[in-house]
Amino acid sequence: MLIQGYDDGPLVSGEPLVGRPGFWANYLMAMCADGTCVERPAPEWFGDDGADCDSLSETLLDPERWPVFRVPAADGPGVAVIYRNLVGDYDIDYLLTHPDGSYAQRIANWEGHLSGTGLTWQELIRTADAPSCDAKGVQDRAARLLLVLPLCNDLDIPPAALSRVTDALLAAGAPEETATATARHLLGHVMSRPSHDPGWDSPLSHGGR
Repeated sequence: MLIQGYDDGPLVSGEPLVGRPGFWANYLMAMCADGTCVERPAPEWFGDDGADCDSLSETLLDPERWPVFRVPAADGPGVAVIYRNLVGDYDIDYLLTHPDGSYAQRIANWEGHLSGTGLTWQELIRTADAPSCDAKGVQDRAARLLLVLPLCNDLDIPPAALSRVTDALLAAGAPEETATATARHLLGHVMSRPSHDPGWDSPLSHGGR
């Protein structure tokens, strides 16, 4: 797999891992530490268990194979999530990808928190709800939303976002008794981020779509 700017990285398709037990706990559990959580987030919140989570973690963080999760969009730029597994410099990169694959722009990275510009809630929804059936990548709308959720950089999230994220978690295998609380913690992490600079613009706000 080739992505501009990652010529030296051993990129591999990560999409088959999305359905594996332990994936969503690995990917999203750190976001549940929103400062209001009185109990430690656990894999069980996502329908996973600790053994599955630990096993898949070894695959996700393999320095010789960097998983890439593609979220192509039919009506504009998509997103690529790359586990950049450099020895001693682990990180997750988020890229905007052009529909024809001509370029990829890194807009943010995650290392315990989001660094970069991110996207608005409405942009995340448009991306999640517009899969490109002609491109390789994740097509399921629930999985697409959860993959791009860490990119949310919007302090004006609508109330309906809670039910939308809850439904996505349920579709991904989260238990009914924990899904709403987990969604609340995920969104709470977004809302607890520092306020935007008044001049902040999403990378999609200048004709990206």
